[in-house]
Amino acid sequence: MGMICPSAIFLLTYSDDLSTSNNGTKAEHPRGSSTGSKIIVLGLVLVAAALISFFVFKFWQRKKREEQYARLLKLFEEDDDLELELGLRD
Repeated sequence: MGMICPSAIFLLTYSDDLSTSNNGTKAEHPRGSSTGSKIIVLGLVLVAAALISFFVFKFWQRKKREEQYARLLKLFEEDDDLELELGLRD
């Protein structure tokens, strides 16, 4: 979820090398497609993926803890029923 493959990162950094022509002059980039903006967008995507992963993990932990607590309560309820059946408690 949200993982970027290493080949995509390689292509982003390698694209500047491809835009250089054979005689050593650099081809013109269209406005707004600078490497800096690509790095910023990539960083924002990685931060967003990390935040989403963190909140999904916390949600999963809470659900797991609630299930364990429900099982514990059910276990003690069953023990109460056994005590009543055996006459150990009124």
